[in-house]
Amino acid sequence: MSEEDKKPVTTEETAAKEGGEEKPKEEESTATFEPVVELAEVEVVSGEEDEEILMSIRSKLFLYGETLLDKGTGKKSWRERGIGECKILRHREHSRIRLLMRQEKTMKVIANHAVDPRITLEPNAGSDRSWVWSAFDFASGELVETVFALRFADSDIANDFKVKFTEAQGQMEKLLAGEDGEDADGGKAADEAAEALGGLSTKDE
Repeated sequence: MSEEDKKPVTTEETAAKEGGEEKPKEEESTATFEPVVELAEVEVVSGEEDEEILMSIRSKLFLYGETLLDKGTGKKSWRERGIGECKILRHREHSRIRLLMRQEKTMKVIANHAVDPRITLEPNAGSDRSWVWSAFDFASGELVETVFALRFADSDIANDFKVKFTEAQGQMEKLLAGEDGEDADGGKAADEAAEALGGLSTKDE
């Protein structure tokens, strides 16, 4: 028996001999594909570029009011608005402070109002990790009186939020007192601040 006959025969070689055909060699593709459309890089403007973050806490937001199905009936209930980072922001130029919250992933604005010194945070019934308050909100593009409830992961985080919010209210009170001068109507400046902050160019990213 020759040395050639002693070599093991592979399945591919056997099949090639029986079929009388050689197996074609595999070749790697060297084709290149160019993109059909070239997209230019676009700078995203959120409206927060001129503000500093005083606080940012992840939480879940609820609104109290009529649902679309209950519109006009007077029936109101709590409905979930979204989960995201609730921020307290101070403008670097005029120092006014607002609360801003975006829904995570979509980055849609779900709360946007001035930190009015007249706002009172009330504990949510049956929960030590949630606060309820009302404010003139600008999330929809116009000032609307809205009742909010914000729920946090635990009571410690909820208490931290109240401390930061109350501190921001104190800063706003001093700022508005200076702007209002000797005007006896202390709420006038707060209303003007709410409108000014509402008018900030806050865009959905």
